[in-house]
Amino acid sequence: MEMFAIHAVEKLLERNIHTELLCYPGSKIYETAEKKGLKVHGIKATGYLHPFEAAKVAGIIKSGDFDLVHTQASKDLWVLIPAVKMVKKYIPVCMTKQVGSFIVKKDFLHRWIYNRLDYAFAISEVISKNLLDTCPLTPDKVKLLHNAVDTKRFDPEKADRQKIREEFNLADDKIVIGMLARFSWGKGHEEFVTAAGNLIKKYDNLKFMIVGEPSRGEDDYGQKIVDMVNSGGLENNVFFTGFRSDIPDVLSAMDIFAFPSHSEAFGIALAEAMAMGKPTVVSNSDGVLDIVIDGETSLLFEVKSADDLTAKLDKLISSPELMQKFSHNARKRIVEHFDIELLTDRVIDYYQVALNK
Repeated sequence: MEMFAIHAVEKLLERNIHTELLCYPGSKIYETAEKKGLKVHGIKATGYLHPFEAAKVAGIIKSGDFDLVHTQASKDLWVLIPAVKMVKKYIPVCMTKQVGSFIVKKDFLHRWIYNRLDYAFAISEVISKNLLDTCPLTPDKVKLLHNAVDTKRFDPEKADRQKIREEFNLADDKIVIGMLARFSWGKGHEEFVTAAGNLIKKYDNLKFMIVGEPSRGEDDYGQKIVDMVNSGGLENNVFFTGFRSDIPDVLSAMDIFAFPSHSEAFGIALAEAMAMGKPTVVSNSDGVLDIVIDGETSLLFEVKSADDLTAKLDKLISSPELMQKFSHNARKRIVEHFDIELLTDRVIDYYQVALNK
């Protein structure tokens, strides 16, 4: 999710909009930005009150003569709003809300912060509602602005399907069903492994690919899923790739993509898989409902239900015609509605409105 800020900076630079990045020094996003040659400033702010860091940001804005600030995290507003108030000219502030919150933030201090916010961009309808429910924002300040996919990078015509299949010894006659997520409770690994166990009793040509790795502090959960595979005797049918940087090639190697997450603000991995023309089986919850069309691009299944996931995967496996239909429609939907160039156009339009207030 945090890498989306880097993609946004790159896209703005492509449009000849001078853009620099603020982030925590030494973080993964900071190091990645430096490697890419982006101009990046280290701001040591993780909590709420950071007057010295706010003054530092104000100095960056003044010295660079910047016109607008856009953050990808609401907590950053506690540094950014004081910073822009130190600058003589009016600096619009926009925020993208990537994750929902269950904390109501309508006290005096939050009203002071959010009153100075020009736009809050919600990455899905469920996040839009969450913003209005929990933050002191009026509907005119909340705008739907989905996350997006670089459909030129995630293009089935450019990916190397055989590279991954050869790496993991996947014969051409094998149907590969995959999921891509960090190892964390709520991503649906348990339902995926259970469905795998159910389906291999019926089919002898299935392989199940689990892509990703645990984040810090989530190793126990990752081991739990490995143990679940081993104790179920599924080692010959379910395999783990670990972290991969060649995601377009990995997705290309799959025949069906499963997205069993219990709750997702958007579902960027799902959108990437659809951009690669993958037929998908998706849990019927939250932000993913903005992306898929049941029966046209995907099959929805009841969230947390391994039995329903099994049934919907079975329906796809047994219908090559349906798989082909979903493959075509999925790629078409992402290109037409979630391409990163479209997102960049929309966000620049909002910038212009904010600057002309």
